[in-house]
Amino acid sequence: MKGLLQIHDPLKPKGHAVGIDLGTTNSLVAGVIHGKPVCLEADEGGAKLLPSVVHYGRDGGVLVGQRAVAQMPQHPTDTLKSVKRFMGKSHGDAETKKLGAYKFAGGTGVVRFEVSGGQPVTPIEVSGEILRALKRRAESHFAGKVEQAVITVPAYFDDAQRQATKDAGRLAGLEVLRLLNEPTAAALAYGLDKGSQGHFAVYDLGGGTFDISILELTDGVFQVKSVGGDSALGGDDFDRALAGLVLGEKPTPAEISTALQAARAAKERLTTETKVDLLGRTVTRDEFDALIRPLIEKTGVACRRALKDAELKAGELDGVVLVGGSTRVPAVRRFVAEVFGREPLADIDPDQVVALGAAVQADLLTNAERRDEVLLLDVIPLSLGLETMGGVVEKLIPRNSTIPIGQAQVFTTFQDGQNAMDIHVVQGERELVEDCRSLARFRLTGIPALPAGIGRVEVKFSVDADGILSVSAKEQSTGIEQKITVKPTHGLTDDEIEQMLLDSIDHAEDDIQKRLLREQQIEAQRILIDAAKQLSENGDLLEPAERAELEASMRSLEALSKETTDHHRLKQAIVGLDEQSKPFVERIMNRAISRAVVGQKV
Repeated sequence: MKGLLQIHDPLKPKGHAVGIDLGTTNSLVAGVIHGKPVCLEADEGGAKLLPSVVHYGRDGGVLVGQRAVAQMPQHPTDTLKSVKRFMGKSHGDAETKKLGAYKFAGGTGVVRFEVSGGQPVTPIEVSGEILRALKRRAESHFAGKVEQAVITVPAYFDDAQRQATKDAGRLAGLEVLRLLNEPTAAALAYGLDKGSQGHFAVYDLGGGTFDISILELTDGVFQVKSVGGDSALGGDDFDRALAGLVLGEKPTPAEISTALQAARAAKERLTTETKVDLLGRTVTRDEFDALIRPLIEKTGVACRRALKDAELKAGELDGVVLVGGSTRVPAVRRFVAEVFGREPLADIDPDQVVALGAAVQADLLTNAERRDEVLLLDVIPLSLGLETMGGVVEKLIPRNSTIPIGQAQVFTTFQDGQNAMDIHVVQGERELVEDCRSLARFRLTGIPALPAGIGRVEVKFSVDADGILSVSAKEQSTGIEQKITVKPTHGLTDDEIEQMLLDSIDHAEDDIQKRLLREQQIEAQRILIDAAKQLSENGDLLEPAERAELEASMRSLEALSKETTDHHRLKQAIVGLDEQSKPFVERIMNRAISRAVVGQKV
């Protein structure tokens, strides 16, 4: 694909490039062999799925996969699973308070787990161990180096979660060619394998995340029309709901670990059986379906919104593709058929399809002969903008914009002599900064001290193919520039993302009225500052009565600006002051012209 291949040292051999599905429950590595993507098997036992579980031993040793799973009953807090749900999260996020056998280290920043045999570890380090194990598997298979990979992420992963995934890849000794959205990877594998054309929904419900993407596939172009989802919803939540049936009020970490493992096994058996035993309690499939129905219904909200954003109706889709192990649950499949009005497609293994698509993308990025074969056009999930005067959001990149993308806009200074500008980057759909999520702040200094409105600062947003944002601000007359790659200390929670979208719809009219009021308040402030300046410098051009009337109108406008909630009324007052001051402005202009022509010959 054009524009996405990084520049590499041609003298340094890079070995094979692979695709990796770094999953919440299981992870896979795949490569293209003889032109076909294939998931690579482990040497021991031939399994393709690697459990995303890491055990930290008291002697400092690390076990990954099935060997780590075997340690969970005896060492529940030293054996970490489902850490993908903590990527890019902070200690204050809701995920840290959900049922799990974790022992969190103290602090206020990034999540850290207390384990035996060393210092607390972060989700990035744990994920790095999983990626390292997959890297070793691929090197064993190819009998050579593997240093490059395409790693998949949920489409609804925010900037912090994507950065954390890239960091985990670097820890594992991998050059991350690209972060590829999981539904897009699935569509890539499905579309190339089946030669499909048209509009498809990809319903991706894994162990810890849910994504819905609407894509258009046309002659090798994969364009994502819209995305939605929940970065903390998946099969783990089904397990927790089942485990809650057999746990007491204050279970120990060992009891929690045992119950969660038993619940997962019961969930998988209920796919084909009508009733199972769960630690001495009989659970029927109907009971399980009722238990998880509220969780499944949460996915329906995102599905309907994604269709609306793509300007499509369910009946206009050419197919619905299932991705993720949790889509094996019969109740999930029934719900998908109910929402989209058709039976979903699942003839490619939903556990493997994401890794297969990642392998195809890795091959496209590193194989010169195939580089232009497929074009992927992905999107960002939430709007990106910055704060302007009055706490108003100026959106530079709307949600569902195709990436990579760059947008620039020129802003002016607000006050005379202003020599710096604060740049506040925000994410969300609301009109006011207070209703959006703050991503980053920085200051551009060295702006020439010019009159208000004369200084020009160009702010540019760039979102790369991985969905990661960079911001630059440049003063146009001097060329002074500041740049920043946005790296939040923690990511957006799923509830915040969902609420942002809901609030943007529910409060649309109210937000617009607030924005219009803020804009008029800013305009009133500007005209009052300018009027005060002119009175100070040219007040002698007014008769005492004229000056008194003008000052009274200024005081009235200032009071109205603070009191009224009616932007129409405020605008009328601004227009009134502007009309009242026109004779004064004409005298100022005549004086300026007279001074300019003194001593000049016409």
